[in-house]
Amino acid sequence: MLNTINISHIFVFDQDKALDFYVGKLGLEVSNDMDLGVMRWLTVRAPGDPSHDILLELPGPPAMDPKTAEQVRGLISKGASGFAAGFTTGDAKKTYESLKAKGVEVTDELTEREYGTDFGIRDPFGNQLRVVQLAPTSHQAGPKAAAKGRA
Repeated sequence: MLNTINISHIFVFDQDKALDFYVGKLGLEVSNDMDLGVMRWLTVRAPGDPSHDILLELPGPPAMDPKTAEQVRGLISKGASGFAAGFTTGDAKKTYESLKAKGVEVTDELTEREYGTDFGIRDPFGNQLRVVQLAPTSHQAGPKAAAKGRA
């Protein structure tokens, strides 16, 4: 039986530029940065959360040939990756203002929703990301927070 998500990936076109965005602007931390010979294994995660890493992966070998990698880069740059990753925050308004001040591209303005307050951003490569402050009653917040919200 599966218990957790350990790692996922986001295609990026330049891993150093990705570090500047994901670590420098979003505030994630590097969890691994290793040269595996065939590729650079570069992962980031939310600070202090070792349960889920995101591989900042270059399209190309060993997973795909050069022609496929070029097609993937073209699709990603057009935003065709769809929803790439979602992050939570304790203060959506403050996070929104901070990211805008750092020049992060906002694709969906700060909005109150049934599940919480969220907004959309785009990384420098075209990947669509969302940031949410979950409502205490949101099923995504977990049973303890939902019960607390009903009290």
